[in-house]
Amino acid sequence: MRAYNFNAGPAAIPLPVLERAQKELVNFQNTGMSVMELSHRSKDYEEVHNRANTLLRELLGIPDTYEVLFLQGGASLQFSMIPMNFLQENKTAHFIMSGSWSEKALKEAKVFGETRILASSKEDKYAHIPGDYSLEELEDGAYLHITSNNTIYGTQWNEYPTSPIPLIADMSSDILCKEIDVEKFSLIYAGAQKNLGPSGVTVVIVKKDFLETARSNVPTILKYSTHAESNSLYNTPPTFAIYMLSLVLEWVKEQGGVKNIQKINEEKAGYIYSAIDESEGFYKAHATEDSRSLMNITFTLPNEELTKKFLQEAKDRQFIGLAGHRSVGGCRASTYNAVPKEACAALAKFMTEFKNQNQ
Repeated sequence: MRAYNFNAGPAAIPLPVLERAQKELVNFQNTGMSVMELSHRSKDYEEVHNRANTLLRELLGIPDTYEVLFLQGGASLQFSMIPMNFLQENKTAHFIMSGSWSEKALKEAKVFGETRILASSKEDKYAHIPGDYSLEELEDGAYLHITSNNTIYGTQWNEYPTSPIPLIADMSSDILCKEIDVEKFSLIYAGAQKNLGPSGVTVVIVKKDFLETARSNVPTILKYSTHAESNSLYNTPPTFAIYMLSLVLEWVKEQGGVKNIQKINEEKAGYIYSAIDESEGFYKAHATEDSRSLMNITFTLPNEELTKKFLQEAKDRQFIGLAGHRSVGGCRASTYNAVPKEACAALAKFMTEFKNQNQ
C-alpha cells in the first residue's frame, strides 16, 4: 500500500508517472540506455526536452511572445537572478509580502538595488493575502513581485493584480493547480518539486520584450538570455528531472488539462476545509477564508498534546507529512495535483473521527 503523501515538497508524484519512469528506467525508447545516460545533445534527449516545452505551453496557454526556460538552482536562485537581471539603477523593485518566501526574495533583491514593500500581512501572521495597497504608487518601478501561494501559511492569491509595471510571480507551489492568464505576468518561475515533478529543474516563463530590458553586466550563466538563446541547453541541464516533468505534463493533459485539474483540486480541498469548518472550533484554519489555498491547508488543534496525538495516529494510518512548518506549528496538508481525491477524503474522515473521540 502506498502512503497518503501530504508532504509539502518534495511532494507526491502521480503513480502512473512513477510506473512509466520505472518501466523506461534502464532502456528508454529502445536506446539501450536510461534517460539519465543520454547525451543532452542527442536527438533522443532533444525530443524529451522539446516535448516538455511544448506541453507546458499547451497546458498554460503560453503565447509565442514568451520564452520557456528549464534552469537549475530552484526558486532560491531565482530570488537572486531576477534582481541581478532586471533591477536597474535608479529603479525600485516592489514587493507584496505574503510569507517566508516573499521575505527571502526581498532579502536577495536588496543586495542588488532599491526595494520597497508595497503591502504586507506579516502583522497578521501572514493569515491572508494583502489587499491594502495602491498600484498607482508603482511609477518607475523595475517590477512588482508576488508569491502566488504560501506553503507555510496556507494562503493563495485568488485574483492577481493588474500591474502597470512588470509583474513577477513565484508560482513554485501552485503552478498548474488552476487556470491563469499568463499574459498578466512578465515572468513566472517555479521549482518543480511541488506540482511539476521531482526536484532539480526550475521552470521560468519570461516575456521576450521584458527579457530585452535585462542588464548586460551579468555573468553568462546567470543571464536569462543565455538560456533563451540556447533552448536551455547552454550547459548540461537536469535531464532526468526534465524527463519526469514531461511525463507529469502528459499526465495533466490526460486528466483533462488544467481546467479539470482545478475542479478536482477544489473538491479535494473542500473535503478538508469542510472537516475544519464543521468541527465546532476543534480545528482552526490559519488562513482567512478569502485567502485559503487549494494546495496547502494549514490548521491547529486545541493544544500541543492533541496535536502530537493527532500526528501520531495519522502516521499510524499512513497519512504522511502532516506536521505544520516549525514557524507556524499545528498541521498542514499539502494537496498538490498528484495527491489523489481519495487521500483527501480519507484524511477528512480521519479528522472527523479524531475530533469525535477527543473533544
